[in-house]
Amino acid sequence: MITVNDLSLSWGAFTLLDHINIHISDNEKIGLVGKNGAGKSTLLKLILGEVSPTSGTITKTKGERIGYLPQQMSHAKDKTVMEETMKAFDALFSLHDRMDEITAQLSERTDYQSNAYSNLIVELNNIQDRISIMESEPPMSQAEKVLTGLGFKPSEFERPTRELSQGWNMRIELAKILLSKPDCLLLDEPTNHLDSESIQWFEDYLKTFRGSVLLISHDRKFLDSTTSRTIEIMLSKIHDYKVPYSKYKILRAERMEQQRSAYENQQRMIEKTEEFIERFRYKATKSNQVQSRIKALDKLERIEVDLEDKAALTVKFPPAPRSGQVVFKSEDLSIGYGSKVVASKINMTIERGEKVAFVGRNGEGKTTMMKVLIKELEYLGGKAEFGFNVALGYYAQNQEDILDKNETVYSTLENAAPGEYRQRLRDILGAFLFKGEDVDKKVAVLSGGERARLAMAKLILKPYNLLALDEPTNHMDIQSKEILKQALQKYDGTLVIVSHDRDFLNGLVDKAYEFRDGRVKEHLGGIEAYLEHLRKDLLAVSPKPPQEKKEDPKKAAPAKDSQIARAESKEERRKRKDVEKLENEIAQLDNQIGEIELQLSSPKSEQQVAELSAKYSQLRQERDAKLDRWMEIAG
Repeated sequence: MITVNDLSLSWGAFTLLDHINIHISDNEKIGLVGKNGAGKSTLLKLILGEVSPTSGTITKTKGERIGYLPQQMSHAKDKTVMEETMKAFDALFSLHDRMDEITAQLSERTDYQSNAYSNLIVELNNIQDRISIMESEPPMSQAEKVLTGLGFKPSEFERPTRELSQGWNMRIELAKILLSKPDCLLLDEPTNHLDSESIQWFEDYLKTFRGSVLLISHDRKFLDSTTSRTIEIMLSKIHDYKVPYSKYKILRAERMEQQRSAYENQQRMIEKTEEFIERFRYKATKSNQVQSRIKALDKLERIEVDLEDKAALTVKFPPAPRSGQVVFKSEDLSIGYGSKVVASKINMTIERGEKVAFVGRNGEGKTTMMKVLIKELEYLGGKAEFGFNVALGYYAQNQEDILDKNETVYSTLENAAPGEYRQRLRDILGAFLFKGEDVDKKVAVLSGGERARLAMAKLILKPYNLLALDEPTNHMDIQSKEILKQALQKYDGTLVIVSHDRDFLNGLVDKAYEFRDGRVKEHLGGIEAYLEHLRKDLLAVSPKPPQEKKEDPKKAAPAKDSQIARAESKEERRKRKDVEKLENEIAQLDNQIGEIELQLSSPKSEQQVAELSAKYSQLRQERDAKLDRWMEIAG
């Protein structure tokens, strides 16, 4: 259990988080969403203790074990994949060592009735229970299953980690976190480096994970599949809904509309009341009514409309010049680097106006094929023909290496812009959310999301008829991805895209080329056809988190029974019931408040608005009092 109580975080005059309250119960699965820079990653670091708040507190259940996967981290370079993964069991191996120590002590002692001897028995029982949970099967077997689920082949288990990309090393870190069996997972964009197969396996894992999860992701489908609650950070505040992301979007839109209508009705009532007061303030016969209405206004709790961050990308690709019917065609093509063949016998035809996805495991050749397509890499054998009048625009996955870190945002665009666009650069940058002083920032200080937007802005400077995009949505927030998807759907040229984001690809592409085991297979019908094929071909072994074993009461040690009895005291049971009761009452009050906001959203008489506003104020006060009491008990 984790409770964030009245927490704020500021740097100088800038407030990132402003008096936020969050309670994470055991086994809750929560999606944390919001625009890039809203404070999502910072909130995880606050919970972890890596960042200190300006004010407020964070309380965690004593002994809470947290597994944290950041976006970026350092990786081991002197181990093999399996050696590094097995470090997840260091705590388990320490338990075995301690169990051996206690067993040796008990075999030598004869003070069977002493407290010291009894304490050793209790500790031994506890250690055996923990080992039983953590070692549901041999550690090596667990590691093999998780690594396989995350996309490693058995032949890669002994591969040195220094030879792996950052993405594959991040998978090792994720495997270590899952194998350590924490009580709570804090995951910052874990799917950025996973392919479709690994994402599906990870979804299944999280669905059966017996712990709480606070997850940052820009993959709407992944969020809908793995979470049941959504917390959005917007303009320093949080908005908390007990539903998955897609339902949250609907409910939030409805709530905002109700809130606006309720606010407008209340403002009309206040305006009429103030007019009455001003008109009859000095009329003796109306003095009682005037004073009554003044008091009513003083007591009235004013409805406020939640602020919204409506800044959004504006992406529109220029009309595509006409190319030949066949944009690219290959026959028995072999691709790779030097003597290393990554994929061979590739037969591929991409025609004008098609929207095509390259899909499959990381390392199978998608990016290599993309480099052949853009003529950055020579193919090793076979034939590759490029169509007539093809003008290609390329978005690279590794913007870290492509963009010049010494340039500013403005000069990056200025250097790439043709003459007719130079007068419109600030407008274009504004459309990609670079405004005011943002345009003078050095590329070196930009976030991943900002670099993605800048690289995308470069693509609209020229009229291309073939767009080759390699993981364009990494680091983009959900709203930006949706806007980019709509722009690509309207784009009248040819699109080739590498992406593992199923929701982004769904409805965008009409053909997929799957890269697997050195071969390329065509799937007509878009991403859903490919995913259906994938479901049928998934590995039979799909590891799931171990379930706690039910203990045989006959074998339970008396010492353990007495320990459980002491722990489950009457006071703790009463406290737990009080917390549950308060949570139910708060939920009921929230429902009543929502109903009043709904009633206030439709036109009412002045008297009805006043009565509803008074009831609204009363319910809010009751809810706040119960929330304070809940914080006091739960904390």
